[in-house]
Amino acid sequence: MKFDWILGKRSVSEAQAQFSFTRRSFFLGGAQLGVGVLLAGRMTYLSVFENERYSLLAESNRVNLSLIPPRRGWIVDRAGKPLALNRTVFRVDIIPDRLVDQDKTLDTLTNLLGLSSDDRDRIERDIEKSSGFQPVQVAEHLDWEKFAALSIRAPDLPGVVPAQGFARYYPEGAAVGHLLGYVGAASAEAYKKTRDPLYLTPGYKIGKDGIEKILEPRLRGSPGARRSEVTARGKLVRDLATRPDIPGETLHLTIDAGLQAYAARRLGENSGAVTVIDTLTGGILAMASMPAYDPNSFSDGIGRAEYAALTSDDHLPLVNKALQGLYPPGSTSKPSTSLALLEAGIDPNTSINCTGSYRVGNAIFHCSKRRGHGPISLQRAIIQSCDIYFYHFGKMAGIMPLATMFRKLGLGAEYPLPVPSQRYGTIPDPEWLLRRYKRQWSTFDTVNTSIGQGYVLVSPMQLAVMTARIASGNAVVPHLMGRNNPGASLGINPEHLAFVQKAMGNVVNGGGTGHVAQLPVPGVQMGGKTGTAQVRRITMSERATGVLSNSALPWKFRDHSLFVGFAPVISPRYAVSVIIEHGGFGAAVAAPVARDTMTYLFDPVKAMATLVEQEKTWGGDIATRMAKKEAGYALPVAPLSTATDNDEDTA
Repeated sequence: MKFDWILGKRSVSEAQAQFSFTRRSFFLGGAQLGVGVLLAGRMTYLSVFENERYSLLAESNRVNLSLIPPRRGWIVDRAGKPLALNRTVFRVDIIPDRLVDQDKTLDTLTNLLGLSSDDRDRIERDIEKSSGFQPVQVAEHLDWEKFAALSIRAPDLPGVVPAQGFARYYPEGAAVGHLLGYVGAASAEAYKKTRDPLYLTPGYKIGKDGIEKILEPRLRGSPGARRSEVTARGKLVRDLATRPDIPGETLHLTIDAGLQAYAARRLGENSGAVTVIDTLTGGILAMASMPAYDPNSFSDGIGRAEYAALTSDDHLPLVNKALQGLYPPGSTSKPSTSLALLEAGIDPNTSINCTGSYRVGNAIFHCSKRRGHGPISLQRAIIQSCDIYFYHFGKMAGIMPLATMFRKLGLGAEYPLPVPSQRYGTIPDPEWLLRRYKRQWSTFDTVNTSIGQGYVLVSPMQLAVMTARIASGNAVVPHLMGRNNPGASLGINPEHLAFVQKAMGNVVNGGGTGHVAQLPVPGVQMGGKTGTAQVRRITMSERATGVLSNSALPWKFRDHSLFVGFAPVISPRYAVSVIIEHGGFGAAVAAPVARDTMTYLFDPVKAMATLVEQEKTWGGDIATRMAKKEAGYALPVAPLSTATDNDEDTA
């Protein structure tokens, strides 16, 4: 009231003051009640309606759930021998996002694990490329001492994750590189596309090439899970429960592991391919392509020196030549041409006189025998590989019977194989030539095609299929998995097939061009056909002065060396094709490889004894030679000398 007097306001009665106090008390009490109701309602909502959600959150704070990567399915050969399996390994990874001091961490890891400068360079490159959350492999296949030493230091190394898991292992190494492919860590793009948490699991790898990639869904398996109780700081208290993983499916291939390894080793230092098919089932017994990469290196994280050795090799070790290499078949196509001529009604007893050359318009085509074979019929033309005979009767029959027979025997076809890619080559005809080069077909095109030159391109796999179909008379379809598939009859006159099979038998055993391919196995004979495919044009001036020999030419201009064969000649069971890139004469280089490979099927001890002696002259087996080549790339590069003015002028 004092202040009211000072301000000149009128006095308030006691009743009025009491009423005002009661009203304010009522208002405050109502407000408190409202807040109480709101709090009670919120608590009820959280405890009743949000109970499950917050229970799960609380549980997730207490329990750590981690995925167990599934063990990858094995790949085994026809006898159950493993071609790809899993080994228990101790490994170390880095999660880049969790690194605090990258250089210091890598220094510590280098000292603890004995990493080389090559390893460290790779790790730094992988960290730079990674998306941060993606694990980067530091080392795999650690021994227990190193793994234990690192595990003790792990709490002081943020971002470093030691783990125990499984790693893919290929017992035959490079011998199965192109056949199986390899595995590797999933890329950041693959994770963004699928959001599969397995892709972030350290050590988990997916198929990157070959069968490993194509059959990934069957090999992958299902992940397991592990529940662990942890503290608020993430320290493990105890394991609660574990759900085991389900391993991937074991794949049974038609491959013969021993034969596959032998064929790869027998190729030696050459660049080429060996393919072997079971003529009764269509199963592929061997599909070797060399040089090749070691899939174990890719699975473990390939080093810079080894990768440089692979990418700088002009023999292209990263290319599967059995399926992706295309070559003119040369004279190995003459058995197919012969069947086409016989089916077209050409009398095999009709002879022509081979003088060594044959004129078609203004062009002159030459025979493999410069002075000619003289009078020659079809049987002897196959045995002696006379080009003039096939020029003449190929021109008489025309291109369509030839092209039709080539395709019927599997050339120019793509097969249903579990591989990322295969090339089907070219079987030319007038329609193809007009579509491809916008010109009409000419007689010299037919002449070239009759001996497997010109536009004809085939793969080593197609040559093996062609040989298997000639040997069996059936439309053999090559396969790596599944049931036997001998194929339906080709519908070729059996007498014509028998004629060509007999001629191929005489190529090897009757004084023909392939006598080097005679098998050193009593009672077993191989039939076959040699081939020497030209890869450069020989000018008239060069012919006048003498055609340069292969040894006088750079490697890439030398002829391809080929051989196709089947054994035994009576009741054929196996068909083989061999191509040696720029190897020279088929009889001298490819035929011995086919002989030894076939020998392994009938007498592996004898074949292996021969190979061991040969490898001594090549610098050792595949692994030894690859290690030697890699070591050359690992040597420090000598500093360049100071450039002078003259150097610059020369450049």
